[in-house]
Amino acid sequence: MPSLAKAWGPSLLLLALPLAAPTTAQTIVAMPDQTSTIRLSNRDINHVICAGGEIEDVKFSAEKAIAVERAGSDAWIKFLVREIDDAGAMTRTYVTVPSEFFITCNGAVYALYAEPSDIPAQTVMLQSGSVQRAKANEELLGPLVEEERAVSITLSMLQDRIPASFTNVAPRSGSLRLGLLPEVSIEERSRIEIDGSGLSASEYLVSVPSDTLLDERSFLDSALGANIFAITLDRSNLSAGETARLIVVRRGVGQ
Repeated sequence: MPSLAKAWGPSLLLLALPLAAPTTAQTIVAMPDQTSTIRLSNRDINHVICAGGEIEDVKFSAEKAIAVERAGSDAWIKFLVREIDDAGAMTRTYVTVPSEFFITCNGAVYALYAEPSDIPAQTVMLQSGSVQRAKANEELLGPLVEEERAVSITLSMLQDRIPASFTNVAPRSGSLRLGLLPEVSIEERSRIEIDGSGLSASEYLVSVPSDTLLDERSFLDSALGANIFAITLDRSNLSAGETARLIVVRRGVGQ
């Protein structure tokens, strides 16, 4: 990370900055097109991350005791500490006056109202809004026909490589039982919604009490969604106690 040290008056000595924020950093989530009131460390380097893209610009009041550096998807914010040598007696003054930052990430503007506080370094995650996610999903899935979209979504889940533009939704708790598979236990492991595509998907863990040959058609059940578009099992021949991964892609969200 580049050095953040900058002059702040002839009588002041800026403290040297470490190369990285402490490992005790806390994570704050900020969304675009709204003002997020947050607390940042007035002693350590605060880290800002643009999820799934790059930070194009950071605007702030240059008159204030602030140093900012950015590179790619990262930016670092440091409130400069004033250290004065008064006849051999060193005194330090830490910034306490709030500042505003306007950060451009993925084409969206994030407004941060930051209150400098005596806390450990913070990490601010700039999450994409629905408009940005829909645009990214259109670029990713738009060139594909509907069947290819289902394949792409399924592979991303099976490979545990979910695009940043897909939205993770809390899976439903508890075990499901289907009419055609009364002995099979099904638990939802993860769920995603894909803004702008009209599609959603879930991964389920399928467990069997005895040797079983599963048929994907047996999972065409409304308990797994009202408008199922595609079903994929990573394996169909299971021994007792074994588990398969089931991916269900649906038209529509919130099912």
